[in-house]
Amino acid sequence: MARYVFITGGVVSSLGKGIASAALGALLEARGFRVRLRKLDPYLNVDPGTMSPYQHGEVFVTEDGAETDLDLGHYERFTGRNANRMDNITTGRIYQDIISKERRGDYLGATVQVIPHVTDAIKNFIKDGNEGVDFVLCEIGGTVGDIEGLPFFEAIRQFGNDLPRGHAVYIHLTLLPYIPAAGELKTKPTQHSVKELRSIGIQPDILLVRADRPLPDDERRKLSLFCNVRKSAVIQALDVENIYEVPIAYHREGLDTEVLAAFGITDARAPDLTRWEEMGARIRNPEGAVTIAIVGKYTGMKDAYKSLTEALHHGGIANTVKVNLEWIESEIFEHEDPTPYLEWADGILVPGGFGERGSGGKIKAASFARNRKVPYFGICFGMQMAVIEAARNLAGIEEASSTEFGPTREPVVGLMTEWLRGNTLERRSAGGDLGGSMRLGAYAANLERGSRIAGIYGATEISERHRHRYEINVGYRDRLEQHGMRFAGMSPNGLLPETVEFVDHPWFIGVQYHPELKSRPFDPHPLFRSFIAAAVEQSRLV
Repeated sequence: MARYVFITGGVVSSLGKGIASAALGALLEARGFRVRLRKLDPYLNVDPGTMSPYQHGEVFVTEDGAETDLDLGHYERFTGRNANRMDNITTGRIYQDIISKERRGDYLGATVQVIPHVTDAIKNFIKDGNEGVDFVLCEIGGTVGDIEGLPFFEAIRQFGNDLPRGHAVYIHLTLLPYIPAAGELKTKPTQHSVKELRSIGIQPDILLVRADRPLPDDERRKLSLFCNVRKSAVIQALDVENIYEVPIAYHREGLDTEVLAAFGITDARAPDLTRWEEMGARIRNPEGAVTIAIVGKYTGMKDAYKSLTEALHHGGIANTVKVNLEWIESEIFEHEDPTPYLEWADGILVPGGFGERGSGGKIKAASFARNRKVPYFGICFGMQMAVIEAARNLAGIEEASSTEFGPTREPVVGLMTEWLRGNTLERRSAGGDLGGSMRLGAYAANLERGSRIAGIYGATEISERHRHRYEINVGYRDRLEQHGMRFAGMSPNGLLPETVEFVDHPWFIGVQYHPELKSRPFDPHPLFRSFIAAAVEQSRLV
């Protein structure tokens, strides 16, 4: 029977519950256990798919096409296990299901209430599909005391009582702020946070305390006393240089040992952290450095590109170089010459995005990279802008544009209305719902033999995760290929362009999918490995 670990947060948000959950999962896996991680989000959106990147950050897409919280990306990268749509639930999705059941009459005339109907739905989500798993780690989004999170806290309280004794452990992650005027870390916010949690009926077994300096023994003893937690279970979580040092740091502080002790497990094997130590050494001792310019629309919110930044660093690990990222808001180029901003870059990456704002700047970035022979990586929207740039400036299609920006006589990029998912024909309409209506999840693509991208993959058949509703119009393929842009990857039915490249460029690749979603620190995605290698070569030319 699976054992359950519930990770809650207190004092403030953005303390790193996702990283903590992922790191604990990695430590348990290193001990030989089978682990599953899940995220419970209290907001009313059905999923984050329609939320602004400035509000929510990145939308992480799973293999089966679920739009989920970015923490699931951390789960996948740290454990290597693919998440699915059953690993992320929101209040909106729960209420949507409950209201649908109520309308059908499934409750047989009962009054539908938060307790027991909402809490039962949350508990069913937590326990379903855990066969063959040793530990299920459930992260509760938000902060204790938030009104929208109350049903989730009540549900995990009930869940702990429903299980046999010793099958549920509660970890509470809090902040210990340092007050310079007092010259000390303050424990009172954590005490109040634990008091709030205990008032709901949950006694934390372990305190994971974020701080920017070591926790003095007196403060550890005070937290143990006032929060009713064993002193050894007060675990300091200090800042580290990079997130891949977290598992080792937590192990040194005894987090995994305390979790197993809370379950009464004393005979577990020691974790094998060799590969984590080796990767840490590679990160700390790079043999060089490259600078990548990211020309994006949401650069004011770095979490909007979380998987992307991690994949670039994975490429750096594979090439034993440090990857420095320079963030450039694409709107700047709509009014200014991009040269001063890009001439120092060893590589240029234009990521995904939605809407016309900043598109002109992305087109200029693609033009600069093509003309200056700088390595260029266009992902999703970044590929579309590169194709529009080539259509305008190489093929002479001056009005080339995307229907996403409005009506156009030259729809080089247009709205997809139908596509195949396996043997099923998916259909969408321009006036339909936005949520969940894109081409989502893993789709196959065929790569041309002899193309650069096929050489990078070492294969001609690939599967990658998608998230888009606009696509390159294949009707423009011939004109573009006459000017050197090769459509090297297509959907199996030959209708949807998946990749483009320039045959006379050192490294210029656009992909319609999101390869960053499948990159792992121990298994960097081949495109990011190759892109950073090209940037290394570029740095030697400067």
